[in-house]
Amino acid sequence: MNPNILDEITKKDFKSIQDKIGAFLIDEIRERRAQGVIFGLSGGIDSAVIAMLCAKFVKEKSLALILPNSKITPESDTDDAIKIVDSLHLEYKLIDIGFIHKEYSKYIEPNPLAFGNLGARIRSNMVYYYANARNYLVLGSGDRSEFMIGYFTKYGDGAADLLPIASLYKTQIREFARFLGIPSNIVSKPSGPRLWEGHTAEGEIGMTYEEIDSILHCMLDRGLAMEDTARLTEIPISDVDKIYQMHKRSEHKRITPKACAL
Repeated sequence: MNPNILDEITKKDFKSIQDKIGAFLIDEIRERRAQGVIFGLSGGIDSAVIAMLCAKFVKEKSLALILPNSKITPESDTDDAIKIVDSLHLEYKLIDIGFIHKEYSKYIEPNPLAFGNLGARIRSNMVYYYANARNYLVLGSGDRSEFMIGYFTKYGDGAADLLPIASLYKTQIREFARFLGIPSNIVSKPSGPRLWEGHTAEGEIGMTYEEIDSILHCMLDRGLAMEDTARLTEIPISDVDKIYQMHKRSEHKRITPKACAL
């Protein structure tokens, strides 16, 4: 893989990015006449970045929900999430969704993938319940890498009112997290939605984020064709095509539902 592409992606002015996101959060709360913001905190890097930004810019108007499924979620993730809110002095609630998830299984036909995604949708229900109760805006923690290939559950972790970091690729998020002072164990932790035991993003996709981001950057930001992307990134064209297909097939996740024109 061509390391020069990654250098091009990750060399950013993170102080400016931080301030732009902070202003975005403050402005949106004011303009939408909301009382604050709420987000799910998993203990992973993306939601840790959201927590840091909220603590810096809208601390008294933020609520973090830590929503593990104790049968699936690694205990270390929950511990990391609690350490984050404690260190930042953010208001939070800890709710184990495992009992709710299990209750659903009594009434629905078995399907491992659908049942995994159901966990993400249960979390969305909880987040929007508190958002509704408090007149808060829901912050999505999806990054550009996952957003552009549809690596999120529709109406689950993809449900949000605002997407503060959706313009940053995962490799940029890692550098941003270091800039923000997020602990190294969280920065280096394998990303994953944890919809089943041992679930990681790179494991499921079969590619690293360095490869994914390089491909997306060349195709989306530079407007290159697949062949040129493969040549420039030095990544097999079969992998480039895989990311391209994921991007195209997931378009429905990035737009509002299509209405029938009459």
